[in-house]
Amino acid sequence: MGKTIAFIPVRGGSKSIPLKNIKIINGKPLVFWTVLAAHNCPGIDEIYVATDSREIADTVNGFSFERVKVIGRSPDSATDTASTESAMLEFADNHDFDDIILIQATSPLLTSGDLARGLKEYAREDVDSVLSVVRQKRFIWSSDGRHVKPCNYDIFARPRRQEFDGFLVENGAFYITSKELLLKSGCRISGRIAAVEMSEETYFEIDEPSDWIIVEELMKHKGLQQ
Repeated sequence: MGKTIAFIPVRGGSKSIPLKNIKIINGKPLVFWTVLAAHNCPGIDEIYVATDSREIADTVNGFSFERVKVIGRSPDSATDTASTESAMLEFADNHDFDDIILIQATSPLLTSGDLARGLKEYAREDVDSVLSVVRQKRFIWSSDGRHVKPCNYDIFARPRRQEFDGFLVENGAFYITSKELLLKSGCRISGRIAAVEMSEETYFEIDEPSDWIIVEELMKHKGLQQ
């Protein structure tokens, strides 16, 4: 196994919740929880937090975690319209590693156990990339602009919840791939992709103030603490 790093990109320019990545949630700055999960995962060699904000950098450095390094990111990779891949590719061009786990700070319900399961799946010979998902048991409809039609069930044979497999939805918590494939595809996942299911409550990502309220209550309910 080569060198595996975790990459956590955090911008200072969040519009919906200013400086949300260091706003206190459940007693700690938001980014603390994903850094903690990565730090407690033995399969990760180093953790890099990439930010354009001095305030965020100082906050993360204050955590005093071993194996955590705060690095800068270019203004172009930290705009509202820049893709996460642009930050990943910028990082890949300047750092030595074999495999990368993209972790998004907006998923503070992520645990080291989730990451360990992701790495175990990634280690399989027939897997090139891994992403985290949750299973949703909801009925999905599509629209043609005037009418709608079901996408994942038969309206004349509506399944009961316990008989319905549902579908998998990205929860945005983490993605795993190799440096080689990242540079080749320009994408966070490619090739033969496997999924790791996380608990249903991890469906929520913190993008809006209402998400913050929901996730903080879930964290308290789960007893997440440092």
